[in-house]
Amino acid sequence: MRWLARLAGGLVAVALLAVIVGLFLPASWRLERSIVIDVPPARLYPLVATPRRWQEWAMWNRRDPATRPSLFGPEAGAGAGWEWDSRTEGKSRMTLLSADPGRALTYELLLPDMASPSTGSIVLQPQGAATRVTWTNTGSLGRNPLKHLLVPFMDRWIGPDFEAGLANLKVLAERH
Repeated sequence: MRWLARLAGGLVAVALLAVIVGLFLPASWRLERSIVIDVPPARLYPLVATPRRWQEWAMWNRRDPATRPSLFGPEAGAGAGWEWDSRTEGKSRMTLLSADPGRALTYELLLPDMASPSTGSIVLQPQGAATRVTWTNTGSLGRNPLKHLLVPFMDRWIGPDFEAGLANLKVLAERH
């Protein structure tokens, strides 16, 4: 019986330590990846401002080819969006919030399992005949200090998807 009391005490101590550590960690994250693509911004913009085209380069669709997004709003630009329910990627909804043709767009990504939606942007910066594409995402995991323990891992978990998506975008844009 004494070992059971020690085990319970140890579990309480670990839980308390996790809460205390979580209180000192940030609730929000910021992720950014860039790539240079050898086409002008005007050729890249339709690939990022048209939700239907994201299926051709974003990693979320490639991991679960059975996912069939439901498009809504205009075909491209502000208000355009899509939602999906995937076996492997979960249920999500992305809406383009603003669009500056040939230059940038912002979006909101709603993942029901997260405390709040994340927001992001894709910025197209001309570099001679090429374009630097910078994709960012920011979000918060809310007030729960246990969720704050996840923040240090967000870049490691999401970053590879952004890198692969940008690499796919580069191949797609440079192929045409």
